[in-house]
Amino acid sequence: MRFDLTDLRLALNVAEAASITHGAARSGLSLAAASERIRDMELALGATLFERKRRGVSPTSAGHALVHHARIVTQQLERMRGELGAFAKGLRGCVRLLSNTAALQEFLPPLLGPFLSAHPSIDIAIEERPSPEIVRSIARGAADIGIVADAVDLASELETFPFAEDRLVLVAPAKHPLAHRRRIAFTDALAYDFVGLPAGVALQDHIDNHAARTGRALRLRVRLPGFDAICRVVESGIGLAVMPKTAATRCRRSLSISIVPLTDAWTLRHLRLCVKDARTLPAHAQWLLTHLRARANGTNRNSD
Repeated sequence: MRFDLTDLRLALNVAEAASITHGAARSGLSLAAASERIRDMELALGATLFERKRRGVSPTSAGHALVHHARIVTQQLERMRGELGAFAKGLRGCVRLLSNTAALQEFLPPLLGPFLSAHPSIDIAIEERPSPEIVRSIARGAADIGIVADAVDLASELETFPFAEDRLVLVAPAKHPLAHRRRIAFTDALAYDFVGLPAGVALQDHIDNHAARTGRALRLRVRLPGFDAICRVVESGIGLAVMPKTAATRCRRSLSISIVPLTDAWTLRHLRLCVKDARTLPAHAQWLLTHLRARANGTNRNSD
């Protein structure tokens, strides 16, 4: 029975994505090549690794065992790369980072450039996920570092560190009836049209869920992939938006929009870094964690 590193990474990615198609894409393989590798692994093992369902796949008992050992092997390889990176020219390390929407779009970009410039042999693989899913992934060792909102139930076995303050605000066209309100409750804005992020984006799901708790739904006229695009459409009078204050403040410098504070407690979130065990992270992941922690105070000031 011989499984190579590509096999192991494929098994991890398929299990994580609950999909052979998406697992193949994450592994840089075609669907046909990925399916053939899984068949070969199952033939070599003499057992089925993934149970095919109507919507994706899930590991069998044998699959869970393979994924467990594959994770240990790949983590050890990453630790080796990190520790040898200072000595072996051209040997690269990769930090697996999961982030919620606000951190990914607003707080991380200015921090990653200096780190990557200072560590040319380290790459960072970033994926956007909802905070609860990030916590689960970090707890089972599927990624190195996560950035989550503190409203989520953080697993007791995780180590967490302050990162940033994420305050959500209402953004309105300058001439909108709500534009000059000193503050407003989210439910009072639901009578109007909205502009939002795509379905499935962590932050938009968070906002939609809070709207649903009021017994109402957001009337979304259009969904756009970023805060800058949303603010440009809001400026044209199409609707309101809820987004991080940092993004709204930046866009207000060039657009005719108003920022109205929201009174709801859920709109103030503290973002936290989370890891399973900082001491056992690969060296390159430890360096990134140290970098992000050292700059957390500056990130918080930017969100005021």
